[in-house]
Amino acid sequence: MNKLEELKKSLFVTIWMIFLTFPIMIIKVNTIENTIDWRWSRLIGIAIGSFIFSFLWRFGLRRREAGRKAKEAEASGVELSANEVKDPSQNMLSRIRGKLSIDRTVFANRKVRLSAFAIIGAIVVVFPFITSLYQTNIMITALMYVMLGLGLNIVVGLGGILNLGYAAFYMVGAYSYALLNQHYGLNFWIALPVGAALSTLLGVLLALPLLRLRGDYLAIVTLAFAEIARIVMQNWSDFSNGPAGIAGIPRPGLFGLKLSLQQATDYIYFLMIILTILTIFIVNRLQNSRLGRAWVAMREDEIACEAMGIDVRKAKLTSFALGATWAGLAGVMFAAKTTYINPASFTVWESIIILCIVVLGGMGSILGVLLAALVLILLPEYLRAFSEYRMIIFGIALVLMMVFRPGGIIIAKRKMYIFKEGENSPPAAPATGGKGR
Repeated sequence: MNKLEELKKSLFVTIWMIFLTFPIMIIKVNTIENTIDWRWSRLIGIAIGSFIFSFLWRFGLRRREAGRKAKEAEASGVELSANEVKDPSQNMLSRIRGKLSIDRTVFANRKVRLSAFAIIGAIVVVFPFITSLYQTNIMITALMYVMLGLGLNIVVGLGGILNLGYAAFYMVGAYSYALLNQHYGLNFWIALPVGAALSTLLGVLLALPLLRLRGDYLAIVTLAFAEIARIVMQNWSDFSNGPAGIAGIPRPGLFGLKLSLQQATDYIYFLMIILTILTIFIVNRLQNSRLGRAWVAMREDEIACEAMGIDVRKAKLTSFALGATWAGLAGVMFAAKTTYINPASFTVWESIIILCIVVLGGMGSILGVLLAALVLILLPEYLRAFSEYRMIIFGIALVLMMVFRPGGIIIAKRKMYIFKEGENSPPAAPATGGKGR
C-alpha cells in the first residue's frame, strides 16, 4: 500500500471522527444565557489526534501481519519474498528481534543477572526511606495486587478456569482477621494463616459443585457466588456489622513495640516484599511441577487431558484451593493496612481488575503478572492530574493490548522436552559364555 492511499484513509477517518464528535465536543449550549459556544480549538485537536492515531493504528496492524508471516515462514523453513523483505515494518521487526536476542544473551550471563538483582534489591530496600508515606502506601497496594494476580494466575493462567468471583476469597481473608480480632482478640500473626486456611476451605467447597461446569457457565456461577457472599456480609449486620464495616483493626505488631504510623507502614511494606517473594517462589515451583503441567494440560484441552490419565477433578480442586490461599493472605494484609473494611471494598470490579492483571500480563507468566500489577495499580495514581481521562486512557490501553499483543505483556514460553535416541534405552545385556541351558 502506497503512502498516498495511507494518507487518504487517515483523512477519511479524521473527517468521520469530526462528524461523530461534532455535536458533543464542539457545540456547547449555555442554557442560562440561551447562547451557543463554538469550541473550534477542540476541532483542531480531534482532527490532528484522529489522523495520527489512524496512521499509527494501520502501521501497527501491518507490523503484526508481518510478524505473523515471519513466524509462519520460520516455522516452515520458507524464505520471505522480495516484496516482504522490502516492507519497512518487516525490516523494523527484524531489528527488534535482533535487539531482543542480544538482550537475552546479555541477561543469560550470571554476573549480569546478579548485578541486576542487586540493584533492584537495593532500590526495594531504600524505597520507603527516600519516598513519602503516600508513595509507600500505594506501593503496598500494588504488591497486594501482585499477590492477588499470581494467585488468580494459578486458576486462570495455568488451569484455564475463568473465575470471576476471586474477590470473595479476598474478602474472606480480610473479614477473618477483622472478626477474629474483634471477638477473640487474635493478633495478626495468628490470623494470617487462619485467614489463608479459611479461604482455602472456601475454595474447595466452591470447587466441588463446579467440577462439571466449563466456560461461560463456570464464569457465571463464580460471579454469582462472589455477589452472594458480598450481599450476605452487607446485610448480616449481627455478624459483620453490615455496610458500616469494621474499624480499629490493629496493624501487625513487632515484638510488642509501639510503632508510629510511618514505622508501621514501612513494616507492612517489608512484610509485603517478603510475602511477594514467597508467592513468586512457590508459584514458580508449582508451575514447573507435575501438578503445574497437569494444570496447563487441563487448560489446553480438558478432554484430552483426562484421556491421558490426568485426574481433572484433583487438578481443579487444587487450582481453586491454592488460588484462594493467596487471596486469603492478601485479604489479611489489606485489613491490617487499612485498619477498616466494609463490603464495598470487595465488589465485582475488584475481580475484574485482578483478571485484567492476569490477562494483560500474560496467561501463566509470573513476570508479566508482576509488571501488569505495577502498571495497572501505580499508573492511575500517577495520572491523577488527568483524572477526567484516566478511564479513557485505561480503555485505549486495553484495546491496543488485545489487538497488538493478545498474549499479554510477557508471553509465557512453552517448555519443550526433547528426548535423544538411546538416551533412555535400557543397557544391553552382557554377553555370557558357554552353552545355554
